[in-house]
Amino acid sequence: MLAAQEHGSRAASLVCLQGQPSVAALTLLHHLHACGTALSYHGGFDWGGIRMASTVLRHAPWRPWRYSAADYRDTVRARAGGPPLSGRAIEAAWDSELPEALAQLSVRVEEE
Repeated sequence: MLAAQEHGSRAASLVCLQGQPSVAALTLLHHLHACGTALSYHGGFDWGGIRMASTVLRHAPWRPWRYSAADYRDTVRARAGGPPLSGRAIEAAWDSELPEALAQLSVRVEEE
């Protein structure tokens, strides 16, 4: 919704995966990329969110959209905290600082 509000009528098409990406969603993204579509990605700021983003990245290259360590820090600051982060840490190929920021602030931010 934020993307639509920010870009209005000039917004590109959005594909919302809602949770673990299905084979159909990964296939669609792969085909869009193969046809020359530039993909951007945003997801939840927790270990599960990074795992999902990594799965998508293995199938179709994308660039982050508001999905960096700086974005995470800004979001946590704006919300003045949130539920605690849990789970096992994972690397974020698109931003090596993101896992460190998650571990430091230890706040879970859902994409929704």
